[in-house]
This record gives sequence, C-alpha cells and structure tokens, in this order.
Amino acid sequence: MPKKYVDLETLKYILYDIHKLENLLTAERFQDHDMESLNLFIDSVKEFSDRELYPYFREMDENPAYHKDGTVIVHKQVETVMKQSGEMGIIAACFDYKDGGLQMPISVFQAILYIMDAANNHLPGYPSLTLGAAELITEFGTEELNKTYVPNMLSGTWGGTMCLTEPQAGSSLSDITTKAIPTDEGFYKISGQKIFISGGDHQFADNFVHLVLARIEGAPKGTKGISLFVVPKHRLKEDGTLEYNDVMTVADFQKMGQRGYCTTHLGFGDTDDCRGWLVGEEHKGLNQMFLMMNGARIAVGRGAAAITMAAYRASLQYANERPQGRKLTANGKKNPSEKQSLIIEHPDVRRMLLLQKAIAEGSLSLVFLASKYHDIIHSTSSEEEKEKYNLLLEMIIPIVKTFPSEAGAESVDNGLQVLGGYGFCTDFVLQQYYRDIRISALYEGTTGIQSQDLLGRKVTMKNGKGLELLAAEIMQTIHLAAKDDDLKGYATILGEKLQLSQKVLGHLMPFAMKGNYERYLADANLFMEYMSIVTLGWLWLEMAVDAKSELNNADKKYSETFYESKIHTMKFYFKYEVPKTNALAESLMNNEEITIKKDKEYIL
Repeated sequence: MPKKYVDLETLKYILYDIHKLENLLTAERFQDHDMESLNLFIDSVKEFSDRELYPYFREMDENPAYHKDGTVIVHKQVETVMKQSGEMGIIAACFDYKDGGLQMPISVFQAILYIMDAANNHLPGYPSLTLGAAELITEFGTEELNKTYVPNMLSGTWGGTMCLTEPQAGSSLSDITTKAIPTDEGFYKISGQKIFISGGDHQFADNFVHLVLARIEGAPKGTKGISLFVVPKHRLKEDGTLEYNDVMTVADFQKMGQRGYCTTHLGFGDTDDCRGWLVGEEHKGLNQMFLMMNGARIAVGRGAAAITMAAYRASLQYANERPQGRKLTANGKKNPSEKQSLIIEHPDVRRMLLLQKAIAEGSLSLVFLASKYHDIIHSTSSEEEKEKYNLLLEMIIPIVKTFPSEAGAESVDNGLQVLGGYGFCTDFVLQQYYRDIRISALYEGTTGIQSQDLLGRKVTMKNGKGLELLAAEIMQTIHLAAKDDDLKGYATILGEKLQLSQKVLGHLMPFAMKGNYERYLADANLFMEYMSIVTLGWLWLEMAVDAKSELNNADKKYSETFYESKIHTMKFYFKYEVPKTNALAESLMNNEEITIKKDKEYIL
C-alpha cells in the first residue's frame, strides 16, 4: 500500500485559500464555528481514516459483500465506521441544531468525506446515504416522521437509502411501477421492486429507512405521478420495539469494483404488509428526491475525485522509487554504463503524472466550488444572492458529477500505465482504483443523462441566466490573470474558449427552437466535455493567479515549490487539455447526423 493516499496540504490550500472557507464563517448560520475548530475536525477525520478506513481498503475488495439468508453480509469495518461516524458527528455535521446537527458548512463536510473516500471508497457511502435520506425527512417530512427516524439515523444506528431504480425502468423514472395504496390508518401499502440500491442492507444496522419513489393508485402517468415515501425495513410499534415491515433483500449485486460497498435488490410488499408513510405532498416525490439526488451527484464527483487523488499518490510514489531505463542524452543516445534512471525522469511518465495531478486537484477544486455555492445559498439572507448561487450550483452540478468520473477514470488509467506491467497485477493497488472508479460514471445518472441535463435543462434555464452567471464568474478570473505578464496569455486562451462555446450554442440552439430536440441533444456528451474542460481551465487559472500572488508574499503559508507546482500544472492543462475544445467544437458544429437513427440500421 502507498504511504500517502491524500494530499492534505493541497486540500486545505484549495478549501481555505482558493475557496475562502473563512468568509463563510461570517454568516449567522456558521457563527459558532471558527477556522481552528474546523481544522481540528478535518485533522481528526484524517486520523480516523488512517486508523479505521485505509488499512482495510484492499481487504474489503478481496472479501466483498454477499447475500445470505435474506440479508447482506459486509465487512466488520462497516459497523465501526457507521457507529463512529455517528459518534464523531460526521453524519450530523451539516444538519441544523434543531435536528440534532452541528450546523457546519457543507464545504467542511465534503472535505472530510473526501478524505474518507480517498482512504477507502468502499465505506463512506454507508453513512453518506444515511444522512441524505435523513436530510429528505427533515426537509419534507412531518415532525412525527422526523422524531421517529432521524435521531437513529444521525447516530449511525439505523441506515438510510434512496430507492429509485426498478428492473423494467432503469434510469427512466417515468416508467416506475412500484405502487402505494392509501389506507384509513394513515399509511400506504407499498408493493414493488427496486434494484441497484447502494448500502441497502447489512448485518450491522438495527434498521434501514428506505426513501422510496412510488405511484399512488390513480396517479398521473410519467414523472408527475410519482410520490415519495418513508419505508422502513422494520416499523416501529407503539411500545418502541421493531417489527418486520415486509421489505425483503432479494439479492446483492456482485460488482467489478467497490466490492465492499453493497448494492442490493429489494422487494416491497411480497406478503401485502409493507407500510410506507408519505413524505411531503402527493405527486411531488421526484422534485423532493432531487434534493437528495443533487447531493448524491456532488458526492459521486467527490468520491471520484478522491479515488483519482489516491491513485495519483500511488503512481507518484512508484515513479519516485522505480528505476528503469536511462534518460536520453542531448544527442539522442543512452549510456548503458550509467545507472538506471527513476522513471519519474522520463518525459512521458512525467506527462502522465501531470495529467493525474491536473485532474485530481482540479476535480477537488470543482467539488469545493459546488460546496461553496451550496453554503452561500443556505446561509445568506439576500434573496438575490440565493437566486444567483442556486442558478450557479444548478449549472455546475452535472459537471461536478461527470468530470471527476470520466476524467478521473482516464487519470487512474494513466496511473496504471505509469506502473507498466505491474499496474495490471493485483500485487499493486492501481488496478483496484481502476475498477473502483469505473462505476462513478454510472452512479446517479449516467454521463449521457448528465450531459442532456446540462445542455437540455441547465443551459436553457431562466433563458440562459445560469450560463451567463457562470461566464461572468470565469471572466472575473480572466481579468485578474490578464494583469499578470506571465498569465495573461492563458487568460486570453480561456476567454477565446468561452467565446467559442457561445458560437457552438449559436449553432445548436436553432434546432431546439424548431422543436428538433433529438438533434439538439444528440452530441450533448461532447458539449459536456467542452464545458468541463473550460470550467477546469478556469479553476486552474484561478489557482495560478493565487499561487503567483503568494510567491511574492514574504510571509507565504506554503513553500515556493508548492506554489510553483500549481502554476506548472496549470500550464500543463492549457497545453495538453484545453486545445481539445477545438476538436469538440468542430464536431458539435458538424451538420452530419451520424448517431440519430434513420430508416436503415447501420450498426450491424
């Protein structure tokens, strides 16, 4: 196992210096917190992860979760992490005081979960989904539902899930068929099946609180007829004891990666005795679930960013220890009598390492950007600010979920390549990171779904206001960089790419205006890639502006090499990644309809 799975110095730099965590603490909501206490909390979670997560990372892959006798058997560390996450306040970190929470900024919460994900990405999903389900109950549920379920969820005693997908529907939620029949006793009879339910069952929780999408009898078809229900595995009786609620764990899916994080198939109401309680209003379930889904999408991006970082640290360590070959001399020849070079001295290996660094650290900044927007929304008293940052958050959520997932997989692939043949062997950890990160592009809406959301919904919302606000944020950094002689060339390049995105949209929008949405969205994934590269270019330029400023500061917090490495990585990103936008724009503005199905089938 590598010595270092996360770069805590860079994490704190991006959180504190780039995204200005301290500025959030002036808000009334966060006034009880200070930088010292939050820093101690982050450090304590790092120590916890060193002790209780990282040592079990490979063991959980080698001993995956499995289904037996109606339950799922998971690694013993699930119990430890769930209980200690409750005791340490990890699950309750962002909840209001009135709900038993610590009322911390979500930026800090994302930082601590990032550390846990980097240490062992098989474990944090258990407490993370539990808090997501609890958040939905506190936001939309009745006081009775809140009192009944939330305290045990925040303590880590009970687990929580989100149940959307069904065997016949997949990601098409308009086609779900799980039924909810009202009764005179205040609950609904639930019947149906849900698949791919992460953390859906295991032997270490006394109960599971499932947040289930279902249709009430007579509800409209499509997404407008979906309601949300609390459906516990065991329901609470009047005497405080639990009784079985007709929720069966049918199976556990055996996966390519994240094998210690169970994924279940659940059956509801096989004996017609499954009771569910409505959360919020009838037929508003999908809108309510989006609160949890948006949080889950950021969490997926965060998890992918963390795996990317851990894989980078592993391949960087290997490159600094592995001697192989000899550097080329100026005349293009090698001297066989010289000792072997460490592979980090070879330009091609350095290119792969710089790509990993650019993606890993850029993805982390992207996650913290979304977290900052979320914190501002929930702490400002200005309605104008709420609207602005809500639009910005909605605009970037598809990118936050997608870029770390897709580019992260490319990054880990490069890390595996750094190791050469050893990267393909189970003796080394890169192959596990490669398997683990692959599901990130599938979780919580595939890349195709996120891309259609970005181009089809987010770009057009409020007549393009979200995109306009995002462009304005990017332009602020461009203006700052343009004042520096060493950075102004990069500022010009980013400005040109921003302008080119408007040209691309100018080409695509007429299709939408004519009602030809299939053509408008046919290459949405290319637009996603384009906007992701531009967004990451912005975040790297932002880091370079700060690093350049700090290099001239006599009282700098970090070493010169630290700041210079940020500027160097920015230059790498602009040389090797940003030019890809030209090819993407060319494809997006090409009028040939290659992927739209015609009368004849050409995929044979």
